[in-house]
This record gives sequence, structure tokens and C-alpha cells, in this order.
Amino acid sequence: MEFQDYYSVLGVARDAGGDEVKKAYRKLALKWHPDRHPAAERDQAEQQFKRIAEAYEVISDPEKRSRYDRFGADWRQGQDFQAPPGEQHMTREEFERSFGQGGFSEFFESLFGDEMRRSQGAQRARHGRFEHRGGDVRAELALPVGVALAGGKSRFEVPGTKACSRCGGVGFSGEHVCPECVGVGRLHDRRTIDLAIPAKLTDGMTLRLRGLGEAAQGGGEDGDLFVTLRLVSDDVYRLVGRDVEADLELSPWQAVFGARVVIKTVDGSVALNVAPATRAGTRLRLRAKGFDDGRGARGDFYAVVRIAIPELNARQLELLHEIAEEAGDNVTGGGREGEGS
Repeated sequence: MEFQDYYSVLGVARDAGGDEVKKAYRKLALKWHPDRHPAAERDQAEQQFKRIAEAYEVISDPEKRSRYDRFGADWRQGQDFQAPPGEQHMTREEFERSFGQGGFSEFFESLFGDEMRRSQGAQRARHGRFEHRGGDVRAELALPVGVALAGGKSRFEVPGTKACSRCGGVGFSGEHVCPECVGVGRLHDRRTIDLAIPAKLTDGMTLRLRGLGEAAQGGGEDGDLFVTLRLVSDDVYRLVGRDVEADLELSPWQAVFGARVVIKTVDGSVALNVAPATRAGTRLRLRAKGFDDGRGARGDFYAVVRIAIPELNARQLELLHEIAEEAGDNVTGGGREGEGS
């Protein structure tokens, strides 16, 4: 990590005593732990949590703090032994001194629950995670409306998180803060899944995919993957609240003479009657053909008429020229200043 002012990170003065440093760290660690933040803010919280952990590693250790006060950014130079980047360690005893007797268990049990309790006691050679089912993985998937309407199965790569394999998800590796996850206990992960699109889909719906989470070790059951679906607009379909809006392209003669066209809605394909003399921009409403809002209310589907010029052959172009010569330029309205302009 690049050099940072550890005192500013912890929010303490340069002459702050050990108890003040410990109190500041405890407060910030609880505030910025990623598990206490929504998914949208988790990356930012994780980076801040790592900065806080690094700052406390140094300021809480009298020898490291002395070197830091003397040399600033070069405080690591001249040490008899330098760990690789990111391998700064806080011992279990140092953690206990910071949080008091039992602080190690109480603090991390409050954040990691059963995973932490399984890893303590009896001084097992392996973490408790390795003797139980694999951890669950959570992810969010942005699902274009067109893909949702098509249904069936689709292949996606989804971002998520998984327990740190080095520390077993507890934040400590042996007697030290885990250098892989820096005490967070979880790492970013990406995986490819074949997802069956639900027939009745709502924005924010969470699907549980059994056995697609973290792989178990020691004969346990694999964890589950929880995917939260977020509907997003695409090139064809637009979300307006719980309503769906889509362009309906018509040829000029379909708009003039009327037509019967088939469109795809949330409930499948629907035949729509377009009245004669329908103008571009007209919104044709299909009641309750939008998405369910998750509380039983349905949105509407709007087909917005657009005039499309199809590819024409020579004979059709000749006829179109005849129509243009006979009709003249009699279109007005919009931004045009007047007839024939």
C-alpha cells in the first residue's frame, strides 16, 4: 500500500496514548467492516478497513511506531527482517491487548457468527470451516429486460464474494491478521453460471442456487450461491418504474392502413392491433403487461410507434416517387416553420 498518515487514518494525535489508539481503532473497525455495509458500498468500506488495520498495526506497536515517527514513509527501511508487501501481522496477544481479555472472540464472533465460534476452542489444526459445509456466496446480476422477457437459460458471469481460503473466513491466519484478506475474511470472486430465468420475475428477486457457492472441504456440503436480479433497460426495452416501454417499428403503409403485429411482453407474445392513420410517437398501452412490483401490483406495457423505412426494390422506389410527386410536401408540425419548408 502507498504511504499514508496513520495518525490521520485513526483520527488521533501524534502523542496519543495506547488506550486512545485502541479506542479509536475499535470504533473505526466496527464502523468500516465490509459486512456492515450494503453491496454498493462494500468495496469502498473494504479499502477503508484495510487502511485502518494497517495504521493500527504500526501505531499500536511501540517499536514500529517509533520508526514511523522518525522516518515517515521510509519507516520500514533498516529492519532486520521485512515481510513481503501486505504481510504486516498483528498477533492474537496484540489484539487481546487492544480489545481486552476475550476481545478477540467477542469482536470477531459479532462479525462472523458461527464461522468464528467453530474456529475457536480445542486449538484445531484446521479451521472449523474445513469441517463443515462450504460458505455461501452472494452476488448481484444486472439482467437486461430483453433477456428477462426471452426467458429460458442464459449464461452469465457474476461478481460475488467468498470466504478467504487462507484464513478460513475468520480474518486471522495462525496468530496473525490474515495478509490475504487483511482481516476482512472475504475476497472478491467471479464465476460463470447457467441461469434459468424465472417466468414470474421481479426486480430485486433473489435466487438460491444450491451447491454453487464455496466448495466444501473435508467431506462437507458445498455452499449455495444467492443471486439478486436487478432489471436494467436495454437497446429495445426501457424500464419506467414498474412499467415497460418498447419501440414498435412500423412501415409507412402499416401506419397509414393499420396492421396487426406481434410483440413480446412480460406475459409472452401478444397480438396488437394498430389503428389506421397511427402517428409516430403514439403510445399503445397494454394494461398489466409489465413487471410485478413484488407486492402483487402489475405495471403496464407501452409500445411506442416509430416509422421505419424498409429496404425497397426499384419498382417500389418508382411508386414512392410517384406518390411524392402527386402528394407534394404537405407534412407540417413539430419544429417545421410552415408548409413546404
